[in-house]
Amino acid sequence: MSNLYGGDFNQKIDYVFKIVLIGDSAVGKSQLLARFARNEFSLESKATIGVEFQTKTLAIDNKTVKAQIWDTAGQERYRAVTSAYYRGAVGAMLVYDMTKRQSFDHMARWLEELRGHADKNIVIMLIGNKCDLGTLRAVPTEDAQEFAERENLYFMETSALEATNVESAFMTILSEIYRIISKKSLAAADGLDYGKSASLKGTKIVVPGQEMNPTGRKGGCCKSS
Repeated sequence: MSNLYGGDFNQKIDYVFKIVLIGDSAVGKSQLLARFARNEFSLESKATIGVEFQTKTLAIDNKTVKAQIWDTAGQERYRAVTSAYYRGAVGAMLVYDMTKRQSFDHMARWLEELRGHADKNIVIMLIGNKCDLGTLRAVPTEDAQEFAERENLYFMETSALEATNVESAFMTILSEIYRIISKKSLAAADGLDYGKSASLKGTKIVVPGQEMNPTGRKGGCCKSS
C-alpha cells in the first residue's frame, strides 16, 4: 500500500504530476483545489478567469511528489486554452455539480475534449461535487457510476464545503499516476514495451466510505454516521 501523506519537504522532488480540473463553470472546481491545496473554502468565491494552478507536495512510497493542479474557467469563451492547458497532464478530474443535471450531462463532451487533447494514458476521475446538498440531488449516484464504468473512469462524490472525500479523490488519482509512472520506469529499465506491459484498461472505481453490499449497489456520498 502506498504511504500517502501531505506536507512540505526540503528534499529533492522525485516527480511532478500535472492534474487538470475540467467541467462547467460554478461546479466547484476552484473550491476543490483550494480545499486540497490549502484546506480552505470560501463562500465568496469568484469565477476563475483564464487559468491558474496550485501545488502541493506529498509523499507516495517514500518518493517526494509535487502535484501541480490546474484550474480553468468552465465558460465556453475560455476553451481556446485547451491545447496548452492539457499539455503534459497525467491526470484529470471531470467535475460536475450533483445538484445540476446539466453539468453532469455535459461530462461526455468534456471527456471527448479531454481525450482529444490529452495523453491517451491519462488517469481520469469523475467527481460529483456538492454532495453536502443531498436534498437537492439531481444526479443519482447510480447514473454517475454507470457513466464512469462505461468510460473506464474512477468515480467519487465530494463536498469541498465539508471536505468530504476531497483528500481521498486527489490521493487516489495521484497514487494511481505514481503506480503507472513507476511501472513505466521499471519497464524502461528492463527494456520492456511499456505500452504492452502496463495499460489503464480495467481501471476500478473507488468510492471511499461507500462499501459495496452483496447486491453490488453503493450507498450515498454524505451519509451521517
